Amino acid sequence: MRIVNNIMAMNAHRQLVINQNGISKSIEKLSSGLRINRAGDDAAGLSISEKMRSQIRGLRMASKNAQDGISLIQTAEGALTEVHAILQRMRELVIQAANLGTQEQEDLDALQNEIVQLIEEIDKISERTEFNEKKLLDGSYTGQVFQIGANEGQTMSVEIGAMSAAALGVDGLDVSAFISDSSLIDTALANVDDAIKTVSEERSKLGAYQNRLEHTIANLDNAAENLQAAESRIRDVDMAYEMMNFTKFQILQQASTAMLAQANLAPQSVLQLLG
Repeated sequence: MRIVNNIMAMNAHRQLVINQNGISKSIEKLSSGLRINRAGDDAAGLSISEKMRSQIRGLRMASKNAQDGISLIQTAEGALTEVHAILQRMRELVIQAANLGTQEQEDLDALQNEIVQLIEEIDKISERTEFNEKKLLDGSYTGQVFQIGANEGQTMSVEIGAMSAAALGVDGLDVSAFISDSSLIDTALANVDDAIKTVSEERSKLGAYQNRLEHTIANLDNAAENLQAAESRIRDVDMAYEMMNFTKFQILQQASTAMLAQANLAPQSVLQLLG
């Protein structure tokens, strides 16, 4: 037996260090919930996981973008609902004014006063409807792009037409002239009907935008959820398996500590024999 270099003690100490490192790694994984805490744990897995995380965050932001887009569209559609109601009222007034057999000029003038107020309200709605300081109904909202995907080129173009009284063709509506020229009645009705049709078509287009965005959000959220599950399988720790490892290393640490003590006693036994 050699007493200068205690090989048994050295081996026991080496195993003790290995087991202590194993316990340290298990504690880190169990406390963080992650199987991969640094590149050294799994370089390839870390690279894949980071790419997935980037994609997941992109998908979630794209979903938020789409939700913001829906909010914008709902703002515009809500304003157009009011424009629709105004145009319907204007049509009622035109039909009322067309009943020339029971109307005097002063009656038509009174109806025209209300129509003027309605025209001004349409213009105010067109000028003031905005989302995050972007005007929506004055004709300037053209060529706008929503980023609705996590990658380049995954966009959606949105345009909203001008909804001012002039753009709708009702800015010159004048029922007070019906008595002097009854042919204006048909023209006035046609203009209001065309305006109602224009607003209806714009609302229909906005509805299509919203439906598309709602489907986009559902798809993005589903993709993010599935990718999150895949990333979790790569990066997250299996708690049951790691607890088993932790327990194993604890037992081995206790055993190697005991064996180290025994190995250190061996040279002393030799010295006792020599003494």
